[in-house]
Amino acid sequence: MPQIKKILVPLDGSKNSLRGLDEAIYLARQCRATITGIHCLNLSPRSEVTGRPSAEKSLIKEVRKFMEEAKLKSAQNGVVFTSKIVNGDVGYNIIKTAQNEKVDLIVIGSRGHSSLQRFFLGSVSNYVVHSARVPVLIVK
Repeated sequence: MPQIKKILVPLDGSKNSLRGLDEAIYLARQCRATITGIHCLNLSPRSEVTGRPSAEKSLIKEVRKFMEEAKLKSAQNGVVFTSKIVNGDVGYNIIKTAQNEKVDLIVIGSRGHSSLQRFFLGSVSNYVVHSARVPVLIVK
């Protein structure tokens, strides 16, 4: 059985993503693994005229806050946590990061904040399960 040394956890601040973090922390402690938390901003390109810098700054500040909380929670449990904030399609960036970081496992919440988008486009967790080259644990 392959060893788990790197775990990727998509985080969006939702209760399900935080449950995913809890499970990842538990597994990381058992396996002496590290965790990378990823958040994907899906900010559309903006023009100089119609830009929304204050809303984006507020969102980025909120994301950094819950990533710091995840890092603290991990540290309190003896687990090394690094965060990664990227822009673009959520599912694609999770898969791309998993490949680039050579993770051994992806732990993802079953539902996040994107309920309307999921209704029309299919869930992120479903996309990740079918696209990942590593095992995926979905946490409800």
